Formats: sequence, C-alpha cells, structure tokens
Amino acid sequence: MSDPQESDERSLINTRWQRTLEVLSVIGPPLTVATALLVYFGWARTDAQSKAMGLDVSLFGYTVQDFILRSIQSLFQPLAWLVVIGLLWLMLDRAVSRLLEAARYRKLIHTIATVVLILGFAYAAVMWIVIVTRPGQTVLYAPFLIAAGLLVGAWGLSVRRRAAEPAARALRITPRALERALVFTLVTLLLFWGTSDFAQALGRGAALDYQERSHLLPTAVVYSKERLAVTAPNVREESAGTESAPLFRYTGLRLLVVSGGRIFLLNDGWTLAQGRVVVLPDNGSIRVEYGNPAAD
Repeated sequence: MSDPQESDERSLINTRWQRTLEVLSVIGPPLTVATALLVYFGWARTDAQSKAMGLDVSLFGYTVQDFILRSIQSLFQPLAWLVVIGLLWLMLDRAVSRLLEAARYRKLIHTIATVVLILGFAYAAVMWIVIVTRPGQTVLYAPFLIAAGLLVGAWGLSVRRRAAEPAARALRITPRALERALVFTLVTLLLFWGTSDFAQALGRGAALDYQERSHLLPTAVVYSKERLAVTAPNVREESAGTESAPLFRYTGLRLLVVSGGRIFLLNDGWTLAQGRVVVLPDNGSIRVEYGNPAAD
C-alpha cells in the first residue's frame, strides 16, 4: 500500500508542475509576439522612411537583428509603460481576488465587473466605428485603443464569472480556452496594425528630420581612381592625382548609413524634394574619409 502522505506530496508536485506549465504557456506567446512586433516595427519604420527618401528598404540589406535594434530606441518608453501597466493590473487583479474571498463583496464586485465589461467592449466598438467611417485616413493609436478596450472588457467578464455564485458557475459551461485564444489573436492583430501605423508615422518623421538636420551628419570625402559622375547638388568633384595616376575627390557629402555592403551618402543641403542619395560600394574600390560635422 502506498503512503497517503507520499501520495499527497506527489499530488502537490504535479499541481506545481501544472501551474508552472500554465505560466510558461502564458509567458511564451507574449514574448514571441513582442519579438515579432520589434522586427515588424523596425521594418515598417525603415520602409516608410526609405519611401519618403525615394528609396526601397531592400537596398539597405538590413538583417532581422538590425530591424530589432532600430526599433528598440523608439519602443523603449512605450514598452516600459506597458510593463508598468501590466504590473498595476496584476496588483489590481490580486486585490479583487482577495475581496472575492469575502462573500459580502461578491454582489458588489459582480455589478462593477458587469459595468467594466460593458464599457470596455462598447469603447472598442466605438473606436472601430471611428476607423471604419474614415477609410482614407489613419487614426493614430486607434488600434491600440481598440485592443485596450477588448482587454478591459475581457477582464471584466472574467471577474464577473469569478464573482458569480459557485452553483451558477457550475451550471455554466464556456469554452474558455477557445475564448482566450480568440481574444489573444484579435489583440495581437490589433497590435500589429497599430504598430504599423505608428512605425510609418515615425519613419516619415525621421525622413523629415534628415531634411532639417542633414548638416549634423558626419561629413564624407570620397576618393576614387575612376570618375564616379556624381551629379547630386552641392557635390564637388576635384582632381587629386596625376595623369599617370588619376584620383578623383568628391566633397559636399554626408554619411547616412553603411549597410549591406553599400555606403549611403546624402548631399549637403539635402531635401526630400530635390536631394539625392548617393549609393557607393563598400568593397575597397573607393576610399572614404569621415569627419566630425562640428568641425565645419
């Protein structure tokens, strides 16, 4: 015969393992979604910036790691706020759970939860109507607000169920797993939608920022044994060699980025309307000297 105490210990261990797996199953997808959002945000931001500058994002040859690094700086504060809000929500949910242990608060919490779920879903519906009625316009942050309304409404529904009487909860059969999966999928799609709009707005803003602050980019002087025929405005070609050893020097350029085996340069006084992006191979066929813009 097995020892009852040993059986209880095994049951406790199994319960702990089940809870651990549940926690991992909950934490895993958000981490995957967060990584995917970082990559997508970096790509969408770079794509919008490239198009505003008359380029294609594929020219830069960025890797997945490059897109993540380009997105972290812009998403650091929003992600920090999301973590803070998530911690506050967990504290609130635990406080509600402790109040539910007292039977005298169940009816009040049930009523408040009903109001919260109605307001949350109604807010999400109103924001959706706002987007649908403006098909040609981008309502910034609207997808995030819809996702927030859905999460608040879903949480209110969860609290309402927990506040119901045990007998009533036993009679109610709900496909909770399918319900949570649908909410998670919908919120994820809304996050990608909102991330795309936000990233594109930042990308277009970054292109305008280059127009206004191109004089703060590092200076670049290009030396080449062959004439490069650079026709960008304010770029000057000078002969720095001899007839037997020709060498051409190009000034009036600013470094944009070095990526994908290419050097991307802007001309002095670069603008979105009239500027040019000079693309040179980074393979040793040319020599580039970079300088501090403050020395100009």
